[in-house]
Amino acid sequence: MAYKKEDQYNEPVTHALMQHYKQVIAQLGEDPEREGLQKTPERVAKAMQVLTQGYHLDAHEIINSAKFHEDVSEMIIVKDIELYSLCEHHMLPFFGRAHVAYIPNGWITGLSKIARVVDVYSHRLQVQERLTVQIMHAIKETLNPLGVAVVIEAKHLCMMMRGVQKQNSETTTSAFDGEFQKNSTRSEFLKLISARLS
Repeated sequence: MAYKKEDQYNEPVTHALMQHYKQVIAQLGEDPEREGLQKTPERVAKAMQVLTQGYHLDAHEIINSAKFHEDVSEMIIVKDIELYSLCEHHMLPFFGRAHVAYIPNGWITGLSKIARVVDVYSHRLQVQERLTVQIMHAIKETLNPLGVAVVIEAKHLCMMMRGVQKQNSETTTSAFDGEFQKNSTRSEFLKLISARLS
């Protein structure tokens, strides 16, 4: 039997969104019954549920699902985590990379869980500033580490496609807690995420 991928969507939500997107297409001056647009409301309705699925996920649960006691106290960094989110002001994408570090205080979590935490908060209507802090707080509250650091570098289509239309602009935000508030620890982290180790 051939492999078949089946995505799960909330049918009432899908149906309600479809009606709205059909109206939007018509209001923009297009014909929602045109061949190329007939399935667009359904596709967009489903896409929006994927892009905002973070509202139905719990970052703390994700970290706790792979939380291990480990007697280490060196910095752990997961860098260049791809992220895609939607600007809450224009609902246009912003995308880039997150760099996350923490210094354990008796507990560690699976490395993939750090990336999943980034996904939980980025799959919501967001501003980059809040996204950065939410990631930091989730790790701090769940693992109680000696310190947490988060840096996000992202490009915003709301600045690139509309408004000021600056295609080469990039926004960097950071959040530091605990040991990372010390200049020496913060500098080590920033140096390591900037380095290209081979």
